Amino acid sequence: MIAPSAAVRRTSAVGLALAACFTAVPAVASAPATTPSATAREGGAQSSGTGLARYYNQRPDWRSCVIGPDDETGKDLEKAGARCADVTVPLDYSDPGGRTITVAISRLKATDTRHRVGPLLLNGGGPGGPSLGDGPDIRKAMKGVGARYDIIGVDPRFVGRSTPLDCEWPVSSSIFSSGTGRAGFDRQVALHKDLAAKCRATNGPVLPHVTTRNTARDMDVIRGALGEKKISYLGYSYGSYLGTVYTQMFPGRHDRVVLDGVLDPRRYSPRLLRGTEAENEQALAGFATWAAKRHGTYGLGRTRAQVLATLDHAIDVSARRGLTVGTSPDVFRLDDTHVPTLLVMGISDDTDEARAAFGEQMSVLAKAADGRPTRIPAEFKAVLENMTTGKESQYGSVQSAILCGDRAAPRDPERYWRDIQRSRAAHPVTGPLTNNIGPCAFWDRPKERPTQVRHDTPALLVSATGDPRSDHEGAVALRGLLPSSKLITLKGANRHGVYGYYGNACVDAKVNSYLATGKLPGEDRTCVKRDG
Repeated sequence: MIAPSAAVRRTSAVGLALAACFTAVPAVASAPATTPSATAREGGAQSSGTGLARYYNQRPDWRSCVIGPDDETGKDLEKAGARCADVTVPLDYSDPGGRTITVAISRLKATDTRHRVGPLLLNGGGPGGPSLGDGPDIRKAMKGVGARYDIIGVDPRFVGRSTPLDCEWPVSSSIFSSGTGRAGFDRQVALHKDLAAKCRATNGPVLPHVTTRNTARDMDVIRGALGEKKISYLGYSYGSYLGTVYTQMFPGRHDRVVLDGVLDPRRYSPRLLRGTEAENEQALAGFATWAAKRHGTYGLGRTRAQVLATLDHAIDVSARRGLTVGTSPDVFRLDDTHVPTLLVMGISDDTDEARAAFGEQMSVLAKAADGRPTRIPAEFKAVLENMTTGKESQYGSVQSAILCGDRAAPRDPERYWRDIQRSRAAHPVTGPLTNNIGPCAFWDRPKERPTQVRHDTPALLVSATGDPRSDHEGAVALRGLLPSSKLITLKGANRHGVYGYYGNACVDAKVNSYLATGKLPGEDRTCVKRDG
């Protein structure tokens, strides 16, 4: 699934991140930084290379990252010494003389210039997640090697500070459970049909160009604008797919590549969470075991079974009569399409800190189910606002536009209903979410075919065995598709996105060693989660 960016990971709104051949092909020789030439055209630009030259030849106008008195991201970047700029790119790479848009980037310049490696572009996931502000956190994770890179945060096209796209939705995400029965599913069909219609009405001409392949083309323009022959790359979850696409579209133009929370590119689709039911239920059971030991704090039950029963009760109440959560003025009305979604949202991180925040949220739900509405913590309020209002409509709009623009989804609602019913028996909480319909069922078909993995890439892959978003099998699959890659496996963790954010010294050291030397481990490596 699609991993949250660092900005999202810093809150309890743990995003649903959500979301090839074996033959090694010699890398194409890197073209000069100012010449897009044949590889860029293979990436889909159908005009001559000179049509794109003005984009590759531009030079960023670096300025302060602060855009207002309440701009905390900009202040953090400024404090770290970063500067920001906008890079101009074509909306449609087959028409480079047509409409242009801008992509916002930040740069933390290398301080160890004697040993400088080059630029390291970042993507924290989503799709639709901003990464402009991720540089300071990543430099901290890189420790000493961070000084050798220009760390480049990027808000991909239509995300964050880049040219915006907003379908003016009444909700901030398109990811919901289908509910406990047919009535909930029918409401979901109507909702997603309306969401797609709103995007078509507000942004119809733009939607065909909101794709991962175009984001990869933008990355290569950024490379050229930075005056570099090659870029290094660090991508989490959906960012791992974007990184894979870039290496396939522009072989020979990448240096060191780290993909964390890895997606199997063959399974990437608008139904990206399908197949993760077991991992999500394992993660939920792990939380229940943790919460049972802290019944005095959260009141969810003294055993794992009791905690799970408490959560099931909240779902049941939301289905029968709806769930009123919170006290005035912060009151939210939830149904059985919301509550299971909240459960899945909160289990992509098994650290005590994340579980404590989730435990507090589930305690609020449990009290509401018993008819005892209670005050909502500020972070939980933000989660509920995003789920039930259009406060962050831009995020959900762009996320869906990318997924729908990348690969077509099944169009018949009855197919989704059959998949839900088949999955429900074994996975009653997660199955109706992972198999649910979405706006892509009502979207126009993609303009391009999905990227195929045809070029071997010596990337470093990172994956946790219990990852509930992009399951470990996806990392193993991509490892097989890229024979020169190596895989670092973290055993025993129900965590999505490991390097630099989870605190596992073994993983961090191996990634930093690769970033420092450019040399992959001689073989795949395994690290182990350390509790306590």
